[in-house]
Amino acid sequence: MPLIAATYGKSRVRVLRLARRGDRHEVRELTLGVMLRGGFAAAWTGADNRSIVATDSIRNIVNVTAARHVEADAETFAGHVAAVFLETYPQVEEVSVEASETRWLRRAIDGTPHGHTFTLDGNGTGHVGLRARRGASELRSGLRGYTFMKTTGSGFAGFVDDAYRTLPDAADRIAATSMDATWTWRGRPADYGTANALVLDTLLAVFGATFSHGIQDSMYRMGEAALAAVPEIAEIRLAMPNRHYVPVDLAPFGLDGRGAVFLPTDEPHGQIEATIGRAG
Repeated sequence: MPLIAATYGKSRVRVLRLARRGDRHEVRELTLGVMLRGGFAAAWTGADNRSIVATDSIRNIVNVTAARHVEADAETFAGHVAAVFLETYPQVEEVSVEASETRWLRRAIDGTPHGHTFTLDGNGTGHVGLRARRGASELRSGLRGYTFMKTTGSGFAGFVDDAYRTLPDAADRIAATSMDATWTWRGRPADYGTANALVLDTLLAVFGATFSHGIQDSMYRMGEAALAAVPEIAEIRLAMPNRHYVPVDLAPFGLDGRGAVFLPTDEPHGQIEATIGRAG
């Protein structure tokens, strides 16, 4: 029977490219699918893999290309990826590259665009919770899934060192989270919208502009600052899962991709939660 059509490749290849220009960083995160067509029929019809480029190699090509073109826009980067296959493998007749971009927006802190703090485009959802009884009520406001990162100014070191530990100390790493935040009102502010915006601005200013010794460290100081900024809040609860960006080891390809090419991973993730309230 004839083989009518055949294609193969690698899907959901996630890569973050980080271009550092002094204190100003540029973040470009893509999820790519790369599919190949060409002289591969024998792998289907004859159990002959001699023409097959392993899908693991396809992923490696994306990462190597990322290291060589850290600052390319998404369209140009897709072209660079396709060119590697067409120039390297004569059996490849056609390359299809589909790339979806995770867009990170530079965050302003104290009115100035910050060099390494970013928020996700189209970010988060507002949240309101009300528990009411006759004569008493509890009102909560907040955000769900508000995602942000900083590309430097974060470390994690000095944690338990036992037989199960494989994670090394880190003095400089990407810190990213998708935050759920809920604050409980003890009084009515002049304007809820203005007060809610001030809470978010305060949380992000502490996260982005101060060194983090861990999500726990940042979280506590973020909560303290929000309570100080908005006296109408009684307490704030923060849940901040880690979104990991793992440096890609490109040494096997003679490249140093450290600090430039990262694998975005969000499963499994660390889950850090705390409630910060007022004394008394």
